[in-house]
Amino acid sequence: MILRLDELALDLPKPKNPSANDAAAVQELLGGKFGEMSTLMNYTFQSFNFRGRDRLRPFYSLTAAIAAEEYSHIEAVSYAINLLLTGTSKRGTDPVPGPLAGAADARNTHHFIASGQAALPQDSLGRPWTGDNVFSSGNLRLDLLHNFFLECGARANKMRVYQMVTDPCARTMVGYLLVRGGLHVYAYALALEKLTGVDVKKIMPVPNLSNKMFPEAREFMKHGLHRELYTFSPNAYKEAGFIWNGQHPEDGSELVVIEGAKKGVPYPVLEEEPQLNSPGEDDFDPEMFADIAKKLGLEKDLRAYRPK
Repeated sequence: MILRLDELALDLPKPKNPSANDAAAVQELLGGKFGEMSTLMNYTFQSFNFRGRDRLRPFYSLTAAIAAEEYSHIEAVSYAINLLLTGTSKRGTDPVPGPLAGAADARNTHHFIASGQAALPQDSLGRPWTGDNVFSSGNLRLDLLHNFFLECGARANKMRVYQMVTDPCARTMVGYLLVRGGLHVYAYALALEKLTGVDVKKIMPVPNLSNKMFPEAREFMKHGLHRELYTFSPNAYKEAGFIWNGQHPEDGSELVVIEGAKKGVPYPVLEEEPQLNSPGEDDFDPEMFADIAKKLGLEKDLRAYRPK
C-alpha cells in the first residue's frame, strides 16, 4: 500500500519566465520513455511480481523503496510543469477576445485543450505514456540490469532538459532529480555487484558528467541527498541497507538508509485560470461544510477555503 503525504519533496521557486514551450520540454521527464512515470511503474510492477522475496529480501526491499520514492518524483515534475504553465494565457471570463489565442503557437496545445494548463501523462512531443515502457521479466539479474540502464537513460535526458530550460523552477527540479536519480543508479549498481560480483560502478557516471557540474545538484548534495536512501515506509524495507552501505564513490561520504520518507514542504499554490474555467465552481460556498468542520475540528481549515 502507498501512504500519501500532503507535501512536495522539494521547494520549487516560482518561475521568473513562465513558458508553455519550456513546460513541453520538461514533459519528457514525466511521460517519456525514460521519464518518472516509467521508473515508477517499472519498479512498482517488479516489486509486485517479485518471486522468492523472502529468500532475496534485500533486493526486493531496495526495489520497493525506490518505487515508492518515484511517486514523489512524478509530483515534483508535474508541479514544475504546472508552475511553468501558470499565467501563460490571458486571464478572464470572456471567451470572445480569444484569451487562448497564443496557445495555438505552443508546442503542446494539449496543455490548454485537454487540461487546465497543467501536466499530462505525455512526453515532450505530446505522445501518451504507455505500459509498453514497463519491463518486468521476473529474472532478478535482468531486471536490475534494466533498472540500471533505465536510470542512466533518465539521467541523460535530465541533463539535456536542464540545458534547454534555464528557468530556476525547472532547473531546481532537475537538479534534485539528478541527485536522487544518481543515488538510484548507484543503488542498482551495488545490487548487481552483490548479486554477481561484477563492479558495475566502474562505468559510472553515465553519461560521464558529474552531478557537481550542476549548481542546483551541488546544493542538494550539501544536504546529503546523494547518500540517503529512504525506505518510504514506517516499518519495512530496512533490508535495503544490506545493499546500500559503504562509501559514496564521488566524495567518500557514508551511505545510510533512513526509515520513512524525506520531510517535504507545502505544495506550491496553483493559481486559478478562469479563461479555462479551471477550476470553475465560482458559486461554491465553503460554509456548506461549517457544521461538519466544527465536528472534525477543522474550522481553521474551513476559513482558509474562503475567497480572499
